[in-house]
Amino acid sequence: MSAPDPVRRYGSSRGTRAIQAMVEYAPATGGLALWMQHVDVEADADLPAPVANDGKTVFYAPRFTALSLEEQIGWVAHETLHVAFRHVQRRTALTSVLGDVDARLYNACADALVNSTLSHLTWLQLPKAAVYLDALMSRVFKDTQAAETLLLQWDVERLYRAVDDRRQGSRAQASGQSQDQNTASGNSASETEQSTGEQGARPREDGPRSAMVRAMARASEPDLLPSPEAERPEAVADATRAWAERISRGHAADGESSMLRTVSADLPRSRTPWAQVLRQSLASALVREPELSWSRPARSWLANRGRTPSGRRMPWEPGVITSRSVPRLALILDLSGSIDDALLERFATHIDAITRQLQAQIVLIAGDDQVRYEAVHEPGQCGLGTLPEMPGGGGTNFVPLIAAAARHHPDQAVVLTDLQGPAGAAPGFAVLWAV
Repeated sequence: MSAPDPVRRYGSSRGTRAIQAMVEYAPATGGLALWMQHVDVEADADLPAPVANDGKTVFYAPRFTALSLEEQIGWVAHETLHVAFRHVQRRTALTSVLGDVDARLYNACADALVNSTLSHLTWLQLPKAAVYLDALMSRVFKDTQAAETLLLQWDVERLYRAVDDRRQGSRAQASGQSQDQNTASGNSASETEQSTGEQGARPREDGPRSAMVRAMARASEPDLLPSPEAERPEAVADATRAWAERISRGHAADGESSMLRTVSADLPRSRTPWAQVLRQSLASALVREPELSWSRPARSWLANRGRTPSGRRMPWEPGVITSRSVPRLALILDLSGSIDDALLERFATHIDAITRQLQAQIVLIAGDDQVRYEAVHEPGQCGLGTLPEMPGGGGTNFVPLIAAAARHHPDQAVVLTDLQGPAGAAPGFAVLWAV
């Protein structure tokens, strides 16, 4: 099932009553719904469920209005937690790791966590066919612990990995088995493609655990739509961090009236893609930027000898030169004892690969409360994959280290440290603090 066509979207009025009731009963956690978009769709056929979401927007089908207010609140609260827990984005991330994620099984695992999180509330009604975490664990894993305990142990990634015991089927069985399985579970064509991975790959047969979960979720309606667009890793990390903070603050503010039983293990966790952030920052800082030179003409001006085909004189056209011959990076290493050798070598390997690609000169400066090592490495001759032995272990003072870097007039400086020490006044070049 694909997300509704953006051209057909318009603002939502169907979910207003339910959102107002959520904010009335649980002001802080119910107010999480106010951080996302709510859109009505024109036809029931546009959505597989009365309400669905694509990780950012909650969509309402016309049949949503036929539900009782308690059922409407239950659906909206359910979708709100899906968006807040970043389940759609986490499915994309899990697919990049595993290469094959069955959309229906993942949806069932996410539903079980959300439904159990909301099951203590008496002012909403969840669908009769809803899947709950304690029921799933009892049937599939014979684990009879209470829902409160299970929510502290299981997140959607761990639960899906434990449930997914699908086996690679034979090509002769693939077509018929896949069609029967998707018809029984209510999967759409797009979900079938998503669950089988690469085009031409053989569908996988359900094992005992995945078959039981699929049977439990057969009567429920899938509500996780595909993500509308890919996001930059930095944006994903920032959004995940923001949602985790909103959930924690909301739960603490609402107390006993919170929509969450507890801040569960499924709370979204931010993992900053530091290697990619570092690569992008250095690439933008060390790229050779062209600039105009009024002392030399452009090649096109020379080729035409400064005249048009009719013989008229052309205005002067300046040429383009590289603004700097070799970009220069100052790499400052904190040797105070708080940075272990393994992290230093890993960081140096990334720097070495980046600077080789950019053909940048590296000024390597290392020390604790004073400069202990200083060397200049020409482009392509950095050799930072294996760092030399450097004395250290004292206190931390960045002032002499940055002063040493300033003598080389770098275009960019990178400091690997734990930030425990004085840095002095801001230097005349950009500094990236890698903590």
